[in-house]
Amino acid sequence: MHLDLTGRTALVTGSSQGIGAAIAAGLARAGARVGVNGRRADRLDKSVDELRSQVPDGEFVPVAADLGTEEGAAGAVDALPDVDILVNNLGIFGPRPALEISDDEWRRYFEINVLAGVRLTRAYLPRMRDRGWGRILYIASDSAVVVPAEMIHYGMSKTALLAVSRGFAKEAAGSGVTVNSVIAGPTHTEGVEDFVYELVDRDLPWDDAQRVFMRDHRPQSLLQRLIEPEEIANMVVYLSSEQASATTGGAVRVDGGYVDSILP
Repeated sequence: MHLDLTGRTALVTGSSQGIGAAIAAGLARAGARVGVNGRRADRLDKSVDELRSQVPDGEFVPVAADLGTEEGAAGAVDALPDVDILVNNLGIFGPRPALEISDDEWRRYFEINVLAGVRLTRAYLPRMRDRGWGRILYIASDSAVVVPAEMIHYGMSKTALLAVSRGFAKEAAGSGVTVNSVIAGPTHTEGVEDFVYELVDRDLPWDDAQRVFMRDHRPQSLLQRLIEPEEIANMVVYLSSEQASATTGGAVRVDGGYVDSILP
């Protein structure tokens, strides 16, 4: 299957590292011009340089903006006004005992993990619809379906994305624009390494720590290892392509069999 995104422009939010950076690289390899987003311009420039070293013929556009704010979203749209593919990847996570999550933290998770994508969808969906083509993706999580006891505020935000994605897919019905969410399973990123070491012995080598984490905290995984970011990116590139034209309103799983259900 040849996935060709030549001539398309994409924006991947929260793409200075981790899953977002892998998605940016994957879209660029398929030929898309890719907006790379992060809050800090200096760190973002370094991330873009790293992406250019991975994909030498790729075209990357730095989009420095704090998308957890209305002002940041407006700045991103000003920087990249015409987008064919919007990947709402930005998100924060971290363990917190359920009864210790403050109102401010609940609001912060909703603002960054949910409203950031909603704002950009409001900005870009009408333009995509007018052109008769577009792809909008929300990077959700297995935590949307199997809410972890140690971070229910994160699970809440990812469950919300499933509803947001389905609702905007209805808004885009019949327009040539597809809207989907991707349910990513436990994935190997720098941030997740820190998270793993919050839950297992910090003196363990990484391979051992990963195995202990999966055994004790994610035993449902059929893959029995953390997913690599490139594996999430592969699904995103496909859903961004012409070949996925009949897939919309869906919650597509790249979870390593973590969710014990035939449907999400």
